[in-house]
Amino acid sequence: MKVLLIDTNHPLLKTGLEKLGCICDEDYTSTKQQIEEKISNYDGIVIRSRFKIDQHFLEKASNLKFIARVGAGLESIDIDFATKKGIQLISAPEGNRNAVGEHVLGMILSLFNNLKKADLEIRKGKWLREANRGIELEGKTVGIIGYGNMGKAFAKKLKGFDVEVICYDIKEDVGDENCKQVSLKKLQEKTDVLSLHTPFNELSHKMVNMDFINKFKKSFYLINTARGSAVVTNHLVEGLISRKVLGACLDVLEYEKLSFENLFENDDLPEAFDYLIHAENVLLSPHVAGWTVESKIKLAQTIVDKVEVIFYSEDKNIEEKDIKRVTGIGGLFFKTGNPGKLKKWYKTHLGFNIDDWGCTFWWKNNDGKPASTQWSPFKSDTTYFSPSTKDYMFNYRVDNLVALFKKLKEEKVVIVGEIEEFDYGKFGWIIDPDGNKIELWEPIDSAFL
Repeated sequence: MKVLLIDTNHPLLKTGLEKLGCICDEDYTSTKQQIEEKISNYDGIVIRSRFKIDQHFLEKASNLKFIARVGAGLESIDIDFATKKGIQLISAPEGNRNAVGEHVLGMILSLFNNLKKADLEIRKGKWLREANRGIELEGKTVGIIGYGNMGKAFAKKLKGFDVEVICYDIKEDVGDENCKQVSLKKLQEKTDVLSLHTPFNELSHKMVNMDFINKFKKSFYLINTARGSAVVTNHLVEGLISRKVLGACLDVLEYEKLSFENLFENDDLPEAFDYLIHAENVLLSPHVAGWTVESKIKLAQTIVDKVEVIFYSEDKNIEEKDIKRVTGIGGLFFKTGNPGKLKKWYKTHLGFNIDDWGCTFWWKNNDGKPASTQWSPFKSDTTYFSPSTKDYMFNYRVDNLVALFKKLKEEKVVIVGEIEEFDYGKFGWIIDPDGNKIELWEPIDSAFL
């Protein structure tokens, strides 16, 4: 396939695509109109946010098989029209979710402890201890709206802070061992710290307005690392002035351009923005929550991996007879009233090497490489086993989850949700004839070593 790269990215993206057999051209300077004139020569295009891929552009792209965006969202693409044309849309939220999770945690801890304010004061010769007395995260309820890749990454980072983590999402049964899914009303009743991780769409557009803010039972802190359009800035400022919003951490603003590159091209910025930049209880960053050295590499590799799975898996002769189904037991999961107490019992009396997840048992596979099986007790009210009503769930190890899922779909096996990717492997879920939810895991055992 012939692929056009129109935004600069990590070099491994181009190298990785070429190793698959792609012919890659780079064009980082031509105008959109100039690229439209030649896009019919390409099977794929790799973008970040340089310009919008609209219907007019797609009509010119007569041979396009895929659009890969090196980022989490696809808002710069006319998704409906691209889908009608049969163009595969690829994004890479797995590549920067960890960076976002760390950034969110860093912002709220910085705000709670007045780190920006204190640092600036010391540089001016002011040593004000009482004026910079902080507050602690422990004991608070953190509410997450949008429990996908980014929301889950943040919830994972909160383990160990002794906070209650709850989430609201339009999808059902997305809660897990790190976060309990609740209704929006319940989230607004309990939340002390609200973190937004919603995609760009009609539901999230201007979601945080005055009506939304006033429905919170308690005054709360707001964190937004999703999209600036989710928050009406004028209403946020009203909330800050009235103390209904105690503080805000904003990596994104509604005044941003589509390219996310330069907020200050407009010299006539709104009055609400002027309030934000002078407020001591507001922390701002320039849309960099997912912008780390490591995420640049992960984003590029994720795109390469997905292009390989979608377009080149057939070249690897993955046939039915070659597919290994289950290769071992990956985990034993069960519900209990008190996971902490039970883990302590197993550690004391049976010598289990207990960690936050439970216990990891190590063994060697047929190739002599380290492999693991996880033993994990879950809280009785977990939704992770849903839609199964059973008190247990088995995890089975597989070699190639994507190829296996393809076969299982052909065999009319009931599949729950979509394949999800983490640093420690790929996961998918199915239901057996007895209603048991089964977790299938293509592991990366080295992630645990």
